[in-house]
Amino acid sequence: MENFDRKKHWENIYQTKDLKDVSWFQPTPETSLDFLKQFNVPTTAKVIDIGGGDSFLVDHLLDLGYQDISVLDISTAAIKKAKKRLGDKAKYVKWIVADAATFKPTEKYDFWHDRAAFHFLTHEQEISKYLQTARENINPTGVLVIGTFSEHGPKKCSGIEIKQYSETSMTHRLKMFFEKIKCITVDHKTPFDTIQNFVFCSFRKLQTT
Repeated sequence: MENFDRKKHWENIYQTKDLKDVSWFQPTPETSLDFLKQFNVPTTAKVIDIGGGDSFLVDHLLDLGYQDISVLDISTAAIKKAKKRLGDKAKYVKWIVADAATFKPTEKYDFWHDRAAFHFLTHEQEISKYLQTARENINPTGVLVIGTFSEHGPKKCSGIEIKQYSETSMTHRLKMFFEKIKCITVDHKTPFDTIQNFVFCSFRKLQTT
């Protein structure tokens, strides 16, 4: 897999499959929205959805009145789909085409959300780079929420191997930069009536003295 072209793979997925034909389809991202409520994230907060693709989280954020939303995805096709679905509302969103592993933000965020992008990073260098980027670009009082397949979830997604996490392993992996707030496990029902077990963890940055 050393020569694997991640961008080409995801462009092909989004160009050839309808929204309801992918396992991650979720009309209402309840878990993600619950984290927003839990932390009382104000509508003026800078929110970024990492690997957002054409997910519906952005629709809900707009409906809730969030004014500063960024959606990042490696696939141009995914973002085009989301823009088309949103129509005129799309202009209120900052769209970023980038690989989460090499993303170079130009602003800092108050709420960094990642449902199922992080677990595609399987090489140590990519994982470290991602976490360093998050640490440097989340505001001191900001929140990081990451959702990945759990150790009881799938080992692959869309034909690609992923890295499973548990509450313990994710907390350990992030402990250098972040302090765990809360972890939960969630069963996601796919459009194909299969169940995928996720672990979602929220973190705050460790305050350096």
